[in-house]
Amino acid sequence: MMNKTLQWSLISATVILLCVFSYTFADIQTALWFHAFEHSLSYDVFGIITIFGDSLGYLLGGLLLFVLFRNRKPFMAFSGLFLFSTVTVSGLSADLVKFIVGRARPKLYFSDHLYGFDFFHWEHAWTSFPSGHSATALSVAIFLAILYPRWRFAALFGGILIAFSRIFLAQHYISDVIAGSYLGMVSTVLLYNLYFKSKFEVLEHNKI
Repeated sequence: MMNKTLQWSLISATVILLCVFSYTFADIQTALWFHAFEHSLSYDVFGIITIFGDSLGYLLGGLLLFVLFRNRKPFMAFSGLFLFSTVTVSGLSADLVKFIVGRARPKLYFSDHLYGFDFFHWEHAWTSFPSGHSATALSVAIFLAILYPRWRFAALFGGILIAFSRIFLAQHYISDVIAGSYLGMVSTVLLYNLYFKSKFEVLEHNKI
């Protein structure tokens, strides 16, 4: 059986290749196609869906769970800390990459035909890669899938739908969403395996 390091290396390489392919052949065309739906009912619906990719609610919710239950229900408390941690790590990682690579958002292509990278930008118009909403959505989806496996398909579907909303609303290119989604997934899996898994196993063993 393939070891985990090799497995993750192959997955990461595949994600990079998908991003490069999308950047080269698909990003502009799909952004233009979805931009045509700007004044449709579907656009309004996805405008609501995309709100669930905002990180603030998850950060506050996770922190609140930890504070309220840390002395009464350790499982709930550590669940809140896990949620807070993974959304924080994925979000800060996404923000750091955004600043470094400085990718133009689709709106700059629509207005001025600007496409590509111009390193080290904080301006919103130049922070397209990776998608922060997608990172948050998939980090939360994997968080739910790990702790509540019977609901994993619903959680993953919801996360993917939120990530797709960024493409439909023409706020991000496909490659931005692929990268952001993968960043969210990796952040959650790494945090769980490096720290939270052992904690949850102890809690489960002690029936707390």
